[in-house]
Amino acid sequence: MYLGVTRTNEKQTLAYRTHDVCNFMSHEKCLKNVKIPCSCIAPSLVRVPVAHCFGPPGHYKRKFCTVCRKSLDSPAFRCEVCELHVHTDCILFACSDCRQCHQDGHQDHDTYHHHWREGNLSSSARCEVCKKTCGSSEVLSGMRCEWCGILAHAACYIIVTPECTFGRLRNMILPPSCVRLYSRNFSKLHCFRISENLQTEPDEDDDFDGSTQGSAKDVQISTDSSKQTLKIFDGNDAVKRNQFRLISVPRIAKNEEVVEAALRAYYINDDQQEYELQTFTQQALLSDDVINRNDALEDSNMGSVFRESVPDAWIIRAKPKDEEVIRIYPAWLKVGMAYISLRVNKDSTTQTVIKDVLPLLGRQTESIQSFKLVEVLMGSKQVQRMVLDNQELILNRLKDIRKTSIRQMNQTRFYIVENSKSIVRVNLFVGGLPPQLSAEEYTNILKDELAIKTNVVSLTHVYQAQGAVVLEISCFSEAERIYMLVKDTTVNDKPLNSVVIPEVMSSKIPQNCCPLLVFVNPKSGGLKGRDLLYSFRKLLNPHQVFELTNGGPLPGFHTFSKIPSFRVLVCGGDGTVGWVLGALEEIRHKLVCSEPSVAILPLGTGNDLGRVLRWGAGYSGEDPYSILISVDEADDVLMDRWTILLDAEEPAEGAENGVAEPEPPKIVQMNNYCGLGIDAELSLDFHHAREEEPGKFNSRFHNKGVYVKVGLQKISHTRNLHKDIKLQVDQHEVELPSIEGLIFINIPSWGSGADLWGSDSDNRFEKPRIDDGLLEVVGVTGVVHMGQVQGGLRSGIRIAQGSYFRVTLLKPIPVQVDGEPWIQAPGQIIISAAGPKVHMLKKSKQKQKKTGSLREVRTDSMSVTEGGR
Repeated sequence: MYLGVTRTNEKQTLAYRTHDVCNFMSHEKCLKNVKIPCSCIAPSLVRVPVAHCFGPPGHYKRKFCTVCRKSLDSPAFRCEVCELHVHTDCILFACSDCRQCHQDGHQDHDTYHHHWREGNLSSSARCEVCKKTCGSSEVLSGMRCEWCGILAHAACYIIVTPECTFGRLRNMILPPSCVRLYSRNFSKLHCFRISENLQTEPDEDDDFDGSTQGSAKDVQISTDSSKQTLKIFDGNDAVKRNQFRLISVPRIAKNEEVVEAALRAYYINDDQQEYELQTFTQQALLSDDVINRNDALEDSNMGSVFRESVPDAWIIRAKPKDEEVIRIYPAWLKVGMAYISLRVNKDSTTQTVIKDVLPLLGRQTESIQSFKLVEVLMGSKQVQRMVLDNQELILNRLKDIRKTSIRQMNQTRFYIVENSKSIVRVNLFVGGLPPQLSAEEYTNILKDELAIKTNVVSLTHVYQAQGAVVLEISCFSEAERIYMLVKDTTVNDKPLNSVVIPEVMSSKIPQNCCPLLVFVNPKSGGLKGRDLLYSFRKLLNPHQVFELTNGGPLPGFHTFSKIPSFRVLVCGGDGTVGWVLGALEEIRHKLVCSEPSVAILPLGTGNDLGRVLRWGAGYSGEDPYSILISVDEADDVLMDRWTILLDAEEPAEGAENGVAEPEPPKIVQMNNYCGLGIDAELSLDFHHAREEEPGKFNSRFHNKGVYVKVGLQKISHTRNLHKDIKLQVDQHEVELPSIEGLIFINIPSWGSGADLWGSDSDNRFEKPRIDDGLLEVVGVTGVVHMGQVQGGLRSGIRIAQGSYFRVTLLKPIPVQVDGEPWIQAPGQIIISAAGPKVHMLKKSKQKQKKTGSLREVRTDSMSVTEGGR
C-alpha cells in the first residue's frame, strides 16, 4: 500500500494517515489492525469473477464510492444485484465481484460463502461477532454479507464461518446453485430481465462512463503557480476513447514522482521503476494511429519533467521485460483463490506454460492437450474470456494487454481449464404471438419473421392460450440475434416480446425450501414498484423477481414450473393481482406446484383485497425485509374466484353506418366485485381521465381526489337501473328495489375499504366469507348513498346471496369488474364459480418475533426510501 501523509485531527489531537490511492483513513495507532484491502489489489482477491449490473446514474444520499471511498455527491452508479455504489469516473476501476446468482459453466459450485461488501451501513448497525457498533454514515465502515445480511467489523468478519446459509430468508431464496443460465452474449440487464425502458445502461463507449467525466473531482485544475495539472492516459484504448485521469504535480518534479502519481490515479500498486511516461501533442491525441506518433520517449536521464512548453497529456507505459512472474489459476477449484506463480521468459508459450503448471498442480500424468489457457478480463460490467493459442508467446500477450491499458492488466487473470465439450443452451421466452396455434404453425411464423435456424433452435414449450413459446437455442450468436430482432418485430400488428429465461434445476432444491416468486408492477403505487424491484433483487435471488411490464406473469410461472413447492408475492393493485391469478389459472395444469399460495403487497388505489387479507390499505415505504418475513409467516386461506360470461344480444351503440354485428361472447374473471350502473360509471369516467393525463395519476391521494370530483358531477343524475335490468339468482327471479347501482361482492371490502354489506345480523342470509362459494348482491341508490357507505354511515341495500346469477341488460349499461370498466351492450351476464378456490396468504395477527439487531440493519440500505433517483 502507499502510505500517505500523517495528519493531525485538531479536536482529538490524534494523528491519522490517509492512503494515497484509495483514501482509506486510519489512526496511526490502528494501522497494525487494518484488514481492508486497497482498491489497487481488490481484483486479486475476487474468488469467482461476476460482472455487475449497473442501472442508470442517479443521486444517492449518504452513500460512499467503493473504489475511491469518497461521498457520492454527484450522479453515481449502483449495481442492481449487490450493494455496490461507485462514481461515474470510478466505474472502470470496480472489479467484477458481484453476487454469483446462477451457474454458468465457469467455476460452478454448490457451497456458497459469504459475499462481503464494505460500508454504506447505518450508524446503528451492530457487529455479529463483538456486538459493538460497526456502521457509520460518515465513512465506509463495517462489512455485510449480501446473501444473509450478517454484519461485522472489518477486523471481525475474517473469523466468521465462511459458509453462508442465506440467513432468515433461506427458505424463500431460490438457491443460486439450483439456477443455470448460459449468458455469454447477454448483458446483465438482459439476464435479470431488467426492462430497458426503466433501466438504461450507459454504453461503455459513452464519454459519460469514462474517466473524462468528473475526473476533476479528484484533482481540481490547479491555480497554484507552483503546480501543474496533467492528463494521464493508461494506454491506446484510453486515447481512442479520450478517457484520462488528471493529476496535479509540482512544476519542478522528477520523472519518478510523476510516474508514481500517474500509477496512483489508475489504482496501480506496482513499482514505479517498471513504468515510464510518453508524451504527445494534441494532434497525436486526435489521431487513431497513436502508437506510431508516440515513439519519442522522454530522456530517462532527465531529472525533471518541467519545461517551458510542457505537454498537458501523457501516456503511461510499462517498460519491456525479458521475464516476469504470472499467476495461473486452476479453474476446477470450487473454493478459494489458489494460484500457481510461474516465471515466464521470451520463449514461453501457452503450451509450455501448461506443461510447467500441471506438475505443480499434481496432474503431471495427464496430457497437456487436455487443457487450455484462458485469459479472463474482470471488467466491472462484463467478464470477457479468451482462449489463448497454444503457440502464443506469453510475454508478447502481456505486452499487448499493457499497451492497450495498464488498468486492464490489473484486472486480467489466466486460468488453466480442462478441455471439455461446451454446452450451449439458451432459453428465450417469446410472447405476443397469435393464440391457439400449433407448434408447427408457431415454428413457421418464427421462420418467416425471425429467420430462425431450426438446426440450432427448437420449441420446447408452447403456451397456445397465451400465444407464447419457449425456444431452446444451442448457439450464442443465434440467441443474441433472435433476442434483438424480436424487439422490432410485429405479428398481426402486435409487437413481440422476448425474455431470457434461466433454467431451474429442481432436483437440487433443498427439501425444506419454498422459494418465493415475486411479481412487481413498476407502474403501480406512484412508481414505488421500481424501488421494490431493486430491494427484492437485493434481498432474494434476482432470478425469482419478475417485472410484469416485461412479458407479464407467464415467464415467471414458466421458470418456476418444475419447482415442487413455491409461493407467490404480487406487488401491485387489485387489477395486477387479478392479472396474475388469471394467468395462474390458465397455466396451473403445467405446474408441478399447481396451487401456490399468493400474497399481496398493495400498490394500487383501492387495494380492497389487500385490506381483507391484512396486507394494509397501501404500501407506504415499509421495510421490504420485514414484508418478506411477514409473507413467510402468513396463514394460508382459500378464496373464491368467479367467471363472468358476457353475451351481448344486440350491437353496441355508436356502430359505424348503424350496421354492426353483436359483440362476441367474452369471459372475464372476478376476484373482488362486479358493479353495474353508477358504480361502474364513476370507474369509467376515472379511467377516461387517467387515459387523457396518465402522468398525473401517480399517487393514491390524487387518484381518490379525481374519484371525488367525478362523483360530485353525478350527484344530480337520476336513473332507474332497476327498470333496465333483470336479476335471477340460483334460478329464481329477484325483484329489484329502486336503485342506481347493483354490485356483486366476493370480499368484505369495496371502494377502498368500505363495508358495503354491513355487519348487522340478518336471518335471511349467511354471514359472508371469502371462501363460502357465495356472492352477496347489494344495491346503492346513488352517489350520495355511495359516499355514506364509504364514510361508514350506512351500508348498501342487501338484495340476495347465491352461487349462480343471470343478469339481463335491456339497454347499454356501464359495467366494471375489479376496477376495469366498459359499456356493456344489451344481453345476458352470467356469473358462476370459477373452478377450484385459489390459495391466498393472509398476514398473521401473531406479533412478529424480534430477530435482534440483524433485522433492523439488514435492509437499511435496501429501504426504498433511502436515496432514490
